[in-house]
Amino acid sequence: MLEAVASTLSSVSLSSSKLQALPHPLSQLSIDETVKARDTIIKARGSSSVLQFRSIYLEEPAKDELRPFLAAEQRGQLKSYGSRPARLARVQYDVIHPNKAHEYTESLVDVNTATETVQRQVGGSFQSAAAIPEFKIFEEACNKSHLLKDAIADFELPEGFVVTIDPWPYGGPDPEEVVPRHLQGLCFARDARSENPDANHYGYPLPIIPVMDCRTREIFRVDKCATGGKDDHLGYRTPNRNVIDHCAPSDYVPELLREPQRKDLKPLNVVQPEGPSFKVSDDSLVEWQKWKFIVGFTPREGAILHNVTYDGRPVLYRMSFSEMTVPYGDPRPPYHRKQAFDFGDGGAGRSANNLQLGCDCLGVIKYLDALSIEFDGTPTLSKNVVCIHEQDNGIGWKHTNFRTGRAVVTRSRELVVQFIITLANYEYVFAYKFDQAGGINVEVRATGVVSVVNIDPGKTSAYGNVVAPGAMAQNHQHIFCVRIDPSVDGAKNTIVKEETLPLPMEPDINPWGNGYQIVNTPVTKPTCFNASPSTNLTVKMINPSHTNPISGKPVAYKFIPSATQLLLAHPDSIVAKRAQFAQHHVWVTKYKDGELWAGGEFTNQSKSEKHGVRDAIARGETFDKEGDDVVVWNVFGLTHNPRVEDWPVMPVEIHNLHIKPADFFTQNPALDVPSSKNLASVLTNGSKETNGTNGTNGTNGDCCNGNGIVQQQPEAHWQGDGQHDITPNGTTGANGANGVHH
Repeated sequence: MLEAVASTLSSVSLSSSKLQALPHPLSQLSIDETVKARDTIIKARGSSSVLQFRSIYLEEPAKDELRPFLAAEQRGQLKSYGSRPARLARVQYDVIHPNKAHEYTESLVDVNTATETVQRQVGGSFQSAAAIPEFKIFEEACNKSHLLKDAIADFELPEGFVVTIDPWPYGGPDPEEVVPRHLQGLCFARDARSENPDANHYGYPLPIIPVMDCRTREIFRVDKCATGGKDDHLGYRTPNRNVIDHCAPSDYVPELLREPQRKDLKPLNVVQPEGPSFKVSDDSLVEWQKWKFIVGFTPREGAILHNVTYDGRPVLYRMSFSEMTVPYGDPRPPYHRKQAFDFGDGGAGRSANNLQLGCDCLGVIKYLDALSIEFDGTPTLSKNVVCIHEQDNGIGWKHTNFRTGRAVVTRSRELVVQFIITLANYEYVFAYKFDQAGGINVEVRATGVVSVVNIDPGKTSAYGNVVAPGAMAQNHQHIFCVRIDPSVDGAKNTIVKEETLPLPMEPDINPWGNGYQIVNTPVTKPTCFNASPSTNLTVKMINPSHTNPISGKPVAYKFIPSATQLLLAHPDSIVAKRAQFAQHHVWVTKYKDGELWAGGEFTNQSKSEKHGVRDAIARGETFDKEGDDVVVWNVFGLTHNPRVEDWPVMPVEIHNLHIKPADFFTQNPALDVPSSKNLASVLTNGSKETNGTNGTNGTNGDCCNGNGIVQQQPEAHWQGDGQHDITPNGTTGANGANGVHH
């Protein structure tokens, strides 16, 4: 926690008119606020200090301070609300000493009073995340390095090729290795003869890795990489000067493709002639189909959700992507250190794409911007880092009354909040998707270019797959963690493990053997556990104080954790020790302000996980049986053993986490969604008529809410003829059925 060195924090008390003029406590910092925070730190450290800024962003108010404000806002009582939390900026920066040593420092600045309220210095083995300007410094160091130039000179590259280097985190140091702060790079050759800067350099991997000392900004070592195959030892490296002669072009940009692009793909447009159904206020508050929430953005997490409510009822206090780790399964040094924590080592927000209209998001789009920081603390605008839009997701619900032949069907529309990050070779598409039935779908898509290394001609490897001549894509995992801070109908929730189990075949409880039982086990203390498909393990976030009037059960939201493969690295390895969160599917912890990171606050060059979820459950806390302030962390992963089809750019791999209501409502909350017919839909010949067996047209054959004439062949659907009901007095009446029922 930060140690206070100046004034303590205090709430801002203003008149109601001035309160309305202030930004929302969860709104991103403005450019003016960011500049004020920077200038405050420069003044506080003194003119003789040399500072290097890393990030400046909103420090979220403590939950105990923010909850009353949000409650008043929800009740529409802000005009009479007399105070709000202090508006704070978190400033992350290095103090550079005369010996070039960097002292990583964090401060909190009250941007209303321009005062530094809190400061801490982070020392020891902790390293801050790499900043984008550091990548530029690394590239400059590589260009100046005689050590690297000598290593490149060992190769005889074809005429017209240049060397391209991707900056990478150093990974977990070896047990006895002392690493002040390093940055390394993966090297490739790029064919510059096309004069196209987008020619794919990944098809020509070079077996060298330069390592930079971030203090001196010099390349002090060049690691030599193994290039052997299955029958070679871990350190085997072929001394071949013509190291990429056996490689081949692997381009993906349209103008460099060797085969023509498809010409039979016709336009598919998303058109909303009356505009979107959502509204965005103050570039943060989103309202759509009874949903209401605030979108935030941080350098580490990217887009986050605050104060998620449905029809005025709280569902989530906060939700975010907390961490992901990508460990590679190649044990040949130096690849044993090849492991990235893409949120902690670099930052999802810092790597966010500027999304393009009509490409990354389709339809009627609302974009949100963010700020990034240069080393001198100057804020720059990152445009279009989040897109918000609606999309069709197929049928929402449908039923056909076989007695009358009438079908009622509604479409399922989603609201998508999406951001995309690029981390060297990989892209990740993160999305929060809200539906009309009270559900939230959290989606991750992985795409981009698989990480490849050089392999000798004609060889194969146990540590990956040869996806192109001379290019071996290493086996690896992507393990993600979503942090869920529930507020299901209130602040005090209980986590319940629900399992569906066989019921013993006994005469008094299950004589025919077809019964089964549902077992609910409350989580009474912070813990971790794994998915269990065989028991249909379901995580329920219940409010024990609120009972559903229909079922008599506590109101809840639930999700089923996916049984994806967890971390494969040996528990004694550095890889596993620094990613303990990746060893279980579900973690349940007690809320603590500032505890946001599954793998700990500082992952860069860590040797073990510090202050992550493992430490959180080790505090020995217990939960109040009447409900407590709990946090749920869901871990899921993709074990990626590359295919040739993943080259040169991979089709998306998709994972979804479905969070849905469980006895939260008294009926299907999407029952009031109109079952209107889409009049823009036509047949392939352009006709709007449904000239089927019965020759129906658009009006009479409305399958959404019409007569259902297309259903009037009941035998084809194992349905009755719809002619007879049984009345209570035993007579046969019309408009019934006596056919086969299903």
